[in-house]
Amino acid sequence: MSDYNVIVIGGGPGGYLAAERLAHHGKKVLLTEKEFLGGTCLNIGCIPTKTLLNSAKHYHNALDGDRFGIHVESVRCDWQKMQAWKQEVVEKLRNGIAFAEKKLGVEVVHGAAKLAASGRAVEVDGRVLSAEDIIIATGSVPVMPPIPGSQGNPQVLDSTGLLGIEAVPERLCVIGGGVIGIEFASLFSALGSQVEVVEMLDEIVPFMDRETAPVLRKALKSVRFNLGCTVEKIEGGTVLYRKKDGELATSVSDYVLMAVGRKPVIEGWGAREAGLDVSQKGVAVDDRMRTNLPHVWAVGDVTGRSLLAHSAYRMAEIAAANIADGEQAVRRGERMRWDCVPWAVYSIPEAAGIGLTSQEAERRGLHALSVIVPLKAAGRFAAENGFAAPGTVKLLADPTTHRLLGVHVVGSYASEMIWGASILLEQEMTIEDLRQLVFPHPTVSEGIREAAWTFDIA
Repeated sequence: MSDYNVIVIGGGPGGYLAAERLAHHGKKVLLTEKEFLGGTCLNIGCIPTKTLLNSAKHYHNALDGDRFGIHVESVRCDWQKMQAWKQEVVEKLRNGIAFAEKKLGVEVVHGAAKLAASGRAVEVDGRVLSAEDIIIATGSVPVMPPIPGSQGNPQVLDSTGLLGIEAVPERLCVIGGGVIGIEFASLFSALGSQVEVVEMLDEIVPFMDRETAPVLRKALKSVRFNLGCTVEKIEGGTVLYRKKDGELATSVSDYVLMAVGRKPVIEGWGAREAGLDVSQKGVAVDDRMRTNLPHVWAVGDVTGRSLLAHSAYRMAEIAAANIADGEQAVRRGERMRWDCVPWAVYSIPEAAGIGLTSQEAERRGLHALSVIVPLKAAGRFAAENGFAAPGTVKLLADPTTHRLLGVHVVGSYASEMIWGASILLEQEMTIEDLRQLVFPHPTVSEGIREAAWTFDIA
């Protein structure tokens, strides 16, 4: 007889939510975590950055308030208070997770866990504990490329290090124009830092639609972007990079943020010894979150499929449902729909999207219909941001069935309205279906409805 019904390795979003869902099903669950509950997202990722970005938005709005009739004198940012508020939020949410696990009867053990070679047990703190099923949720870590001069350089930081600096830097160089790089560039430029972004590709946030990514980049007016550039070496706070035309250039800063992405944690917990199908991309899973080993599941960043906290949540729910309900879960359709995972960039302004981009549609041989409209068509957006503020909505649809294939937004509240687009894609709704929906007025989300009526269809 096994010690537990399920053992979960990793207490991040995927791990702790899987434990909660399984406990709801009456399962005896052990959750192991080597550091803090909440994982990267809560402790050194999503929540800390959004807390600081919220403070930056208040500061930015105060500076810009005059044109809206709000006069603020001697506005300043207090980085120490911002940091204190960030820590308070993190600790309270972390305590909330611990309370939820305890209330549901989940046993939590703090320690580094290792999957046994049999794939049916876990070793933690010198104990070997067996389970009927095991869920791997070991997460991811920042990628630190071997750029000459970066190793051991106190001025080169990853996202965790930058969150803990003692003061707002006068100058910041960000290597990488993906989500992490853009959010930090937006944060510190809003607080008054001179920010440069050095990006190897020709556009920022490579998974964004090719028409909306430039809108976001141009909206970050205080950030200097160096696109199509390759970093050759770093000397202290000086980044030497080569431009697309071959010219060598430099960026001098107080700190250099290395933001070239994250990689799944596949080492140190016995993956290969147990015979799991793993690669540098992560642990291979199917759409029910099963690995190649019977009764071993994987969720979240470790799969390498979608390195987003909300993806981890959904993967956790799918794994838990399939473990608890088996064939009933299959009949209910409890599987991961990879094309229906929304994303968001919490910059100032925000960007969000779901489904296919124009370039992905072309790669799949789809000649998608597309429209793009300015968000100022929505009265609330214009009232709150002005008519010159950057903001767009882009929709893509199947040319034959008119089924919606993608929704992409740049502008205020983008992250808060993209969930509605998730329903549109999940339910395979058409342009005609969208036109029949009633949107509250005035809301920024009305931009989506305006875009639907812009399609040239009967």
